[in-house]
Amino acid sequence: MTVDAPDIAVVSPLAADMRALIRELNGVLSALTPPGYCYHMTPEEMAGERTTVFLARLGRHAAACGALHRHEGGIGEVKRMYTRPAYRGRKLGGAILDQIIKTARREGLSELVLETGDKHHAAWRTYERAGFTRCGPVLDYPSTPYSVFYRRPLVAEDEI
Repeated sequence: MTVDAPDIAVVSPLAADMRALIRELNGVLSALTPPGYCYHMTPEEMAGERTTVFLARLGRHAAACGALHRHEGGIGEVKRMYTRPAYRGRKLGGAILDQIIKTARREGLSELVLETGDKHHAAWRTYERAGFTRCGPVLDYPSTPYSVFYRRPLVAEDEI
């Protein structure tokens, strides 16, 4: 059985297929994390110039997404990573994460950070395979029992 390679593109978070993915992701997170401990970006917040949204398609189907949100001091944050259940196990999250890392390196960011949930074991594996290591709270996130934090230092593309 062959698995088609995903087509990963930068898209608007305001597009209908992205809004649908974000709604699904919010539903999953809300079922796993108590209210007040989910740190969602809305499609409108993601539409700003500091955020780049990636969408993986298999054929014509929107299968997975993720975003790079830029902060002061050369820090990039991985946001809104999600793969639809029907497409899990195809390493789409890793492929999107690779695009985020390449974009951050190309732009000269020095580090990527992220916050994820305490029950998101598959996400942890994806981040760890991509060279992220666990750390304490990042940016302005509070320390809670529902959050797990990761960071990954970057080197510029010309240093590789």
